[in-house]
Amino acid sequence: MRPVLVDSNVIIDVATVDPVWSAWSEPTLRRLADETTLVINPLIYAEVGVRYETTKELEEIVPSTLFRRDPLPYDAAFLAGRAFQTYRRRGGTRASPMPDFYIGAHAAVCGYCLVTRDPRRYRGYFPMIELITPDKQ
Repeated sequence: MRPVLVDSNVIIDVATVDPVWSAWSEPTLRRLADETTLVINPLIYAEVGVRYETTKELEEIVPSTLFRRDPLPYDAAFLAGRAFQTYRRRGGTRASPMPDFYIGAHAAVCGYCLVTRDPRRYRGYFPMIELITPDKQ
């Protein structure tokens, strides 16, 4: 299996034992960790990190022994910008959804699968990505 980029919402579900989503997110992450390489990037690290006071606390949630850290490729930045432009032209009003576009573009440019529980935007703007979602279980 190709490496899997892990969306921040899946990590947060597990870390907070989300009453709705952890029942899907935790076993899915565990299974994927046994089958392939789990990947995060600086944006995912930042989105998860806002919940913690120190990097030590954050590292306990996303240990480097479990999550490979990849930089954001410049090609992904370009693709994210293009997707965001399309989003705005289609009437998108959210002021700054760029992290989602960067995450989708990162998966697309690197050929990674993406595990997320919120696939709507990824399906709409990055149809080439193989998604692992609750509705595909």
